[in-house]
Amino acid sequence: MAVLASPALAGDQPLYAPAPEWVKPAALPDDKQPSGAGGLMLLDFQHRIDGPTVWQYSDTIRRLDSPESLTQSNIITLPWSPDKGDLIIHQLSILRDGQTIDVLADGQKFTVLRREEQLEKSELSGILSATLAVEGLRVGDRLRLRASVTRKDAALGGRSQIVQWLPAAPVRIPSAGYSLAWRKDQPVQWKSLAGKLDLKPVRDGDFMRIEVAAPLAKLAEMPDDAPGRYRLLPMIEASTFASWADVSKVMAPLYATQGTVAPDGPIAAEIAAIVQATSDPMERAARALQLVQDKIRYLAVGMDGGNYVPQSPQKTWDARYGDCKAKTLLLLAMLHAMGIEAEPVLAGVRLGELVPERIPSAAAFDHVLVRATIGSQSLWLDGTALGTRLADMRDTPRLGHVLPLRADGSDLVAVDLRAPGRPTIDLEMTADESTSIDLPSVIELKMVVRGELASLLTLMTAQMPERELRDGVQSVLEEFVGEAQFEQLEAVPDPDSGTVTIRGRGVFNTGWKMQDRRMERWLSRVPDLIDFKPDRARPAWAAIPVATAGPQRSRYRMSIRLPDGGRGYTIEGDSSVDVSIGGTAIRRSLTMANGEVVVEEDLTSLGSEVAASDVPRERDRMATLLARSPRLVAPADARRRWSLAGAPSDSQINTIRTIYDKEVQKADEENTTALTSSLSLYRGIGDFKGAASVLDRQIALMPSAEAYSDRASVRAELGDLKGALADARAARSLDPSDIGYVGQVAGLMAELGDLEGALALVDERIALGGKTLTDLQVIRADLLGIFGDAAQALTELDTVMATKPGDPSLLNMRCWIKGTRMVQTESALKDCTGALELSDSTAGILDSRALVWLRMGRLEEALADLDAALLQAPSLAESRYLRSIVYRKLGREADAATDLAVARQLSPSLERQYARYGLKP
Repeated sequence: MAVLASPALAGDQPLYAPAPEWVKPAALPDDKQPSGAGGLMLLDFQHRIDGPTVWQYSDTIRRLDSPESLTQSNIITLPWSPDKGDLIIHQLSILRDGQTIDVLADGQKFTVLRREEQLEKSELSGILSATLAVEGLRVGDRLRLRASVTRKDAALGGRSQIVQWLPAAPVRIPSAGYSLAWRKDQPVQWKSLAGKLDLKPVRDGDFMRIEVAAPLAKLAEMPDDAPGRYRLLPMIEASTFASWADVSKVMAPLYATQGTVAPDGPIAAEIAAIVQATSDPMERAARALQLVQDKIRYLAVGMDGGNYVPQSPQKTWDARYGDCKAKTLLLLAMLHAMGIEAEPVLAGVRLGELVPERIPSAAAFDHVLVRATIGSQSLWLDGTALGTRLADMRDTPRLGHVLPLRADGSDLVAVDLRAPGRPTIDLEMTADESTSIDLPSVIELKMVVRGELASLLTLMTAQMPERELRDGVQSVLEEFVGEAQFEQLEAVPDPDSGTVTIRGRGVFNTGWKMQDRRMERWLSRVPDLIDFKPDRARPAWAAIPVATAGPQRSRYRMSIRLPDGGRGYTIEGDSSVDVSIGGTAIRRSLTMANGEVVVEEDLTSLGSEVAASDVPRERDRMATLLARSPRLVAPADARRRWSLAGAPSDSQINTIRTIYDKEVQKADEENTTALTSSLSLYRGIGDFKGAASVLDRQIALMPSAEAYSDRASVRAELGDLKGALADARAARSLDPSDIGYVGQVAGLMAELGDLEGALALVDERIALGGKTLTDLQVIRADLLGIFGDAAQALTELDTVMATKPGDPSLLNMRCWIKGTRMVQTESALKDCTGALELSDSTAGILDSRALVWLRMGRLEEALADLDAALLQAPSLAESRYLRSIVYRKLGREADAATDLAVARQLSPSLERQYARYGLKP
């Protein structure tokens, strides 16, 4: 509901007249003062209430101190409502070098346009705009505009009201102010919502007057979760309404329904059909509400007195559109015709919780809806909402306090909140993780949504082409389930239930993570969706309650099929929960049986307040709840992605391959997600031929340096060194500045026997110097350490280390060269141990030290380091390979064979590389 009040006698053209005598001239700012935002130098507002008429006068000066500000300010646009008042132009002047140039005297006039830029928001305002492009402006000018708008609204029954927002610090304006005047014999209530201001009305002839210096002082900060009534607003308001009951009585006649439905008309026919269909008043009310929501399009009408006056039910039905007022009146007429007790109520959607703190006026509200009473229950029925059905009739909107409109008046009424009857989101997911916990999950899902999201999806299904619709549905779905590669995806509206059901089947990133050297999977959605950490540390905030979200409800169900029939898998944390914490009711049940885990959670945010004294307790309870969230723990010998052969179930991996292969073939330049996902899968499970095939497709679609480099690595694993070198050179040609590609080319050249050429390539870049000099020197030392003179490699590495003392990666590299080439082995252990002490990530360093222990014949120490490395990084192929050698030397043939098979699976090139050092299984 638009909040405006204007005079009845009005025109559709601006008037040109001097400012009224009652206007107090503003103090003009010193031009030497810095301007505010937008070049604002003066901002003066003056309001006068004279009976039912409100006169709003404004005086502004803007300094145009740049070409940009000149462009932004040379077109002036002044809106007004012609059905309620006049726009009066008093002065438009250019202030330049001490002179005042009268723009209007030179013949320029405002042009009137109808302004309907709110149509995309479904609003038809009826506002006109007077527009003028000021001629002759120069940089350095000041532009002064003085104008007034008069307002009178017949719907207010002779009352008047004002709401004025004021600038407040840190806003800076050299000269600003506000004044409000009213007849001394007129009962005017006024109030500042910015906190206490030292304002005292003074007599000004036949009027009383208050003056406010602006900008206001900076408003006291409030926590974001403070209840609305605690918020300060830089606003002053005034009204001639005597009380809330007065507002109620004045507005009530606008919603009288008697005689609004023709007995033989179409609305009466709809009412008769509902009455014939059911005798249950609740069902009748639900059917009437559904009709108003579904068959009447929302369009806010602010023309011809429509700010407060609803259009007739018949006009609403004929036009098939209406705003909250029109929909409310139509619904009231239908309910009254069916004998259901109902009344209109004004509500504040944006500032409803602040209404009791405001002075009585219609301006305190921006919405109207129906309060119906069936039995002993109050039902809050909003014709502008969407998808409300019988199960939702008892739901309560979060409106704070509302005002029933009654012929004998009413005071404000608090809307007591209830939990929603149905979830807004009802998500069921079935995950196949039966092959390995490392693989992506294959998930089938069904998500039923209602409310605004369901309306959006319904609109999408009706208007979008197939591909755009799929992308849009996937984007919506990913907000709740994360990224996925979908094979099937559809959204199906159900008008009967007011819902949309999304069904999908696809591949999701695994939920399993390494935590404390074991694999875990969180089963609850609570840690992602709920928290309670209100900040009440400031003394000024200590007594402020916490406003919680809601009312809203969601339900989640997840079923997970585990590998190996669930053998060895355990659950930690709280499986069963039924609590209310921090304004949210949480119910959870969790079971594990027959190789399947099922978790169900129902989360209801009640919209309640938490008393300040209860905040510490609720924070502690929430922290405990989150810490005790259930997680699934895999056994130490759980099947991993590198050991898929012989898995009891291959349904997960087979489905993943099928979906990825299909989506890879559908990939194009705009959609390469399937290529990235399938490449990660195939490299992760050691299927390098599959990875090469994906990269072939990617390069054919979108050749890039990264893709060529990836294929070079894959080809090297498969033993195609010449093909790998060709790809590496292609990558370097596309991005010659990346030294990673330089190192890749040089390494492959050296492995193919051209160490001299490899070193020359690196030396060429070293000669250029620059930020990458040190990295290139390390690449050169590495080449020598692998393929050339180990002693020279160590010498060059020592030179680099002199500039980067204590670098753990360089210490590890020196240890590795000494271990692989068996030089200076007496100091290798010291290098590795030093690197361990300086690094947080130690798996690779432990692997290097294990090699030194192996060279020294100290097998138990080597095994201990390799075990520790693989606890951190179970997929470290190098450590698997080395451990297979250690196992064999210890006579543990079965263990050696297992590790060797894993190493070969993860990195087939390792045997070729390590043979160079004499390290063979």
